[in-house]
Amino acid sequence: MSSMKHQEVDFSKPANPDLIWELDHIARRELAERFIQLFENRLCVYSESVRQLYTNYNLHFPSDLGRKMVVLPNPYAFHDTLHGIDAFAVRPTGLFVLPGRVFGKPGLMLAKQLGESRSIPKTMPFKQALAQIISNQKKLGDVFLPILMKGDLREFGQQLPYLHLHRLQVSKLSHLSNFERIDIQNTITRKLLLLYRQADMLG
Repeated sequence: MSSMKHQEVDFSKPANPDLIWELDHIARRELAERFIQLFENRLCVYSESVRQLYTNYNLHFPSDLGRKMVVLPNPYAFHDTLHGIDAFAVRPTGLFVLPGRVFGKPGLMLAKQLGESRSIPKTMPFKQALAQIISNQKKLGDVFLPILMKGDLREFGQQLPYLHLHRLQVSKLSHLSNFERIDIQNTITRKLLLLYRQADMLG
């Protein structure tokens, strides 16, 4: 992409604080770690501070950093980092991904809302829900491009890990060329389709 700048990556010092996720609020940390790793390189990770979207990365849980998770972009895959992604094009969806095995079901589940109560949320199979969301967005002339950012790994009732989804609205990236916007959309869509195909085997 035309706005791309190559940057050395120091593994000992992540480029910005958006890549260090605090896990202090997670009671069942090992369960949460296993859950978030299901989405490694299946969902892109956004950093607001540097306006970048990482499509090729590894998740690390270094013991010397305590209860934290570090997102490490692949330093040898410069073109897998998308630049010029402004925060106003990223918004929360109010959609939550949960592991199906907690409900005695295979694969991933999707919930539209998680209340403050400890009652089990209403869920739908991830593939079914995602197909419905994509169809509804298409009718509105829009595309559904889910991404993750710091704070999206959460826990329900101190026992159930889940992910909140953000979404990227490429139409708002008017400073980028049409080619760049299409490239970003296609990159996220390819990963989403892979997650869709594998959703019944995850969780």
